[in-house]
Amino acid sequence: MLSKNTLKFIKSLHQKKFRKQEQSFFVEGSKNVTELLQSDFEITHLLFTPKFGAAHMDLIMKYSGDLIEVSEQVLESLGAFKSNSSALAVAKVKQEIPFSVLPGELILALDDVRDPGNLGTIIRIADWYGISKMVLSPQTADVYNPKVLQASMGSFTRVHFFYQELSDFLANSPNIPVYGAFLDGENIHHAQLTSDGIIVMGNESQGISAEVSKHIGHKITIPAFGKAESLNVAVATAIICDNFRRTQP
Repeated sequence: MLSKNTLKFIKSLHQKKFRKQEQSFFVEGSKNVTELLQSDFEITHLLFTPKFGAAHMDLIMKYSGDLIEVSEQVLESLGAFKSNSSALAVAKVKQEIPFSVLPGELILALDDVRDPGNLGTIIRIADWYGISKMVLSPQTADVYNPKVLQASMGSFTRVHFFYQELSDFLANSPNIPVYGAFLDGENIHHAQLTSDGIIVMGNESQGISAEVSKHIGHKITIPAFGKAESLNVAVATAIICDNFRRTQP
């Protein structure tokens, strides 16, 4: 039975201040929920339709938190999806642990990427290219925003996040190649790219800030062959990551 308190609690998680207060977030849809169930996140509530239960009973049987069978209408009233015929799950936010760049490791750093859809897509791109760590400036969108999680398609369960002032992080990461995306940078097709390092991507409209730029040793750009003014930051991230991975044996 779904209580009024549980209903109110889940609905409150649409807002960042309550996600922070409760240290909890929700995901919805079959893909994100099944990925979450197979991850190491602590899940506290699982709401599912009979259809989802029939398809994923093996995963449900391994789950030990609150388990509630509901209708599609209830899921739609709680989440951000216009339609949801599968499930919604609530989980605890992971405690943030500072990390460093390991030998041979690529890290993505985002300087004030504000759009939730862009952040979610970049998380999915990072997962595709085997990048498991991301450093996010404090002004970057909230990783646990429902729109971010939706766009990540479950990849958020495999990528670790660290919010910090990028200028401080880069200043404390000596002897590590730092690359940044600029319109006037070196053509990435000709640049000498290393197998490890930090790739910095900037704000959707302003690019990389002047403060962060001071710590970037290699300015790179994606060459244009047409007349478009710029690329979407998520698209640019994918192209840059692909170029880095192409240089590896």
